[in-house]
Amino acid sequence: MAVAKKQVKRQTPGSNPPDKQTGFLKRMLGETAPKETAQQTIPYEQMFNDGICRVSGGYTKTILFDDLNYLLASNEEQTAIFEEWCDFLNCFDSSIFVQISIIVSLINVDEAGHFMRIPDKADAYNKVRKEFSDFLHEQFTKGSNGLRKLKYITFGINSESLKIAKPRLMRIESDLLMNFKKMGIKAISLNGYERLALLHDCFHPDASGRFCFSWEDVTRSGLSTKDYIAPSSFEFEEKDCFQIGKTWGAVSFLQLNASELSEQLIQDLIGIGHPVTITINLRSIDQSKAIKTVKRTLSDLAKMRIEEEQKAFRGGYFAALPPDLKSSGEDAELMLRDLQQRNERMFMANILVMMTAHIRQKLDTYMFSARNIAQTYNCDLKRLDYRQEQGLVSSVPIGVNDVDILRGLTTSETAVFLPFTTQEVFMDGDALYYGLNALSNNLIMANRKTLKNPNGAIFGMPGAGKSFAAKQEMTNVFLTTDDDIIITDPEAEYYPLVQRLGGQVIKLSTVSPHSINPMDMQPEILDGEDPISFKSDFILSLFALIMGGKDGLKAQEKSIIDRCVQVVYREYLENPIPEKMPILQDLYELILKQAENDVYAKEIATAMEIYVKGSLSQFNHRTNVLCCRGCKWKRLKNVAVAPFAA
Repeated sequence: MAVAKKQVKRQTPGSNPPDKQTGFLKRMLGETAPKETAQQTIPYEQMFNDGICRVSGGYTKTILFDDLNYLLASNEEQTAIFEEWCDFLNCFDSSIFVQISIIVSLINVDEAGHFMRIPDKADAYNKVRKEFSDFLHEQFTKGSNGLRKLKYITFGINSESLKIAKPRLMRIESDLLMNFKKMGIKAISLNGYERLALLHDCFHPDASGRFCFSWEDVTRSGLSTKDYIAPSSFEFEEKDCFQIGKTWGAVSFLQLNASELSEQLIQDLIGIGHPVTITINLRSIDQSKAIKTVKRTLSDLAKMRIEEEQKAFRGGYFAALPPDLKSSGEDAELMLRDLQQRNERMFMANILVMMTAHIRQKLDTYMFSARNIAQTYNCDLKRLDYRQEQGLVSSVPIGVNDVDILRGLTTSETAVFLPFTTQEVFMDGDALYYGLNALSNNLIMANRKTLKNPNGAIFGMPGAGKSFAAKQEMTNVFLTTDDDIIITDPEAEYYPLVQRLGGQVIKLSTVSPHSINPMDMQPEILDGEDPISFKSDFILSLFALIMGGKDGLKAQEKSIIDRCVQVVYREYLENPIPEKMPILQDLYELILKQAENDVYAKEIATAMEIYVKGSLSQFNHRTNVLCCRGCKWKRLKNVAVAPFAA
């Protein structure tokens, strides 16, 4: 019987087929005919462009969803997430079969290498860029940085035709996306190309080979979609492991022995640090049928208890109930109470753990580590002996479950296997390095310019390294991007770094030779905006800082300033040469003329006097600072006046 359950090595078309005579003899002996190609192992029948996949007896779709910072949340937040996940699971009725897949796979080094390679530039700092690239590569290799964690939910229904199944699948998909949105989780539905790319990655666990596919190629070539995702071969000759190409793999099912389950079990398996695929296959049971099943179980347990008591009575001795019988009765009564009185459903579930490695010995080591984790929580990982093929096809996110080892769980017991750990920040583009994730040790690469709020702040105790962190980010920006860097530096702390990087330092003080005119205007950089309105808005904000109280400028003061600004730039706009650029004194004298008949204008002029004639008259001069590009300084016209270096 053991020999009959073994499968022979199968290869993709084009390789040598198995001996036909051997297959004939096995069929004559009553054995199942072996599959001849790797494509026959892949358990779907047809993939459609919109992401719907036809499997045996039904149709499925897949949704990719992000992670949540569950481990960093407070106890109250974790409870809220758990309850929301329970509500999420309760939305599946008995006609929907569900597969939750957590795939931790190898990242293609060539694919991820561009994040660590900083391109050279025409300056003297390429050696520093090379050193920084090597540092990023070293950080990338720490912890589980070479691994990628992705989470999917595949759902399906039994249906005879696509026409009937498609509207129902669309409604289920819409409800799931809405439920994810309520939980604050970003989720997207996968189309046919994306699902094929996912399956290609699953069947190429060594992260080798690019996925080259287009629907036009399928039409022209006459090939099926399986031909584009199938590996070089499957081999199921061993009873407790298999081979995909040159990669070894093994599938185990999680045997739940503990009376109380812990969400930490799945989280520890996810963070094991090796490629692993955790699949939770679920199917809800009709509520009335579930209650009848539990009641029937209670009746059977009561019958067994009576038989034990009668046996003891006839033997003339007193015997206590067996512990297993007693605990089973208590569990069944608790489940019945949950189904009848609480918002609980009953699910038939199994949890499969598939691990892969390049070497058989490493695979055994990985499986031993995973089994130790399971035993920590009073559970066990059992190899699927002689059923590795069924375990493999049940572990990929297609929606097929050929492993009939099922366990009845209530909603809360099922929700314990939360797929959430911590969110990773690993963005593309001009992403900057911000350190390592404290929980996963993965790189934190963020491009703040693409975020909804690109602003940032650095907090910490004195001496904790706030200034160093700021200098590190400035250097990172300088080495990796072409962005301009402007630094306000009242403590004169950053100018040595600016000078070392070939930047420009502008010193502003009462004795400094540098001057910046707040009245500078450059109409050519406003992209068609009215320069007067643009400048008036800035000067109003400047006067709000100079003289505005907690309520800001009065309406009369705003009107006077706006009126004078329009007049003071009139001559410059008629002939825009640097010699005619107004300064604060020009605006001050114009406001003084208004002050003869307006008390508000007099207050404005009095507030301006210190910047025109007093100790802060440094700002009452035309700009004499050139930027690094050789033109007049353009960036500081709208910056609040303060000592700084740039």
